[in-house]
Amino acid sequence: MTPTPIPDNDRERLAALRELLILDTPPEQRFDRIVGFAAEQFDVPIALLSLVDEKRQWFKARYGLDVCETSRDVSMCGHAIVHAPDFLVVRDALADQRFHDNPLVVGAPFIRFYAGAPLTLPSGYVVGTLCLIDGKPRTLDAIDMATLATLRDIALEELMVGRS
Repeated sequence: MTPTPIPDNDRERLAALRELLILDTPPEQRFDRIVGFAAEQFDVPIALLSLVDEKRQWFKARYGLDVCETSRDVSMCGHAIVHAPDFLVVRDALADQRFHDNPLVVGAPFIRFYAGAPLTLPSGYVVGTLCLIDGKPRTLDAIDMATLATLRDIALEELMVGRS
């Protein structure tokens, strides 16, 4: 497994994330609806609004997953935030050197497919992802990517409500 990379600007990125005052807040319907729609639209068992904190990825909204966070060091979203502005799409995690022996791939939830759309704040800091997860390999076409980008943009707008 390739260790989760740490962005050069991680200290500033974490400060921007904390300024949102959203970590460890209760579930909110406005975010739950986005991930629920994403899961149904893409026919995936798991969709998450994941925020990458210093040592964990915390799920502000989750569909199809019982846990509310996982360790950052096994986080695919941690890889996705340094991949920005591009999406990170892993068609088959077992065939990807970065993830083939990741505990979340070889164990529950047995991730095979991952697509993470980076949540980039107006300041330029990437605080997390809107991501899709499946237990079987798959791909996304151009329309899928555009749909995921739109849902990500809606999630970002919601994150920025009340912020200037």
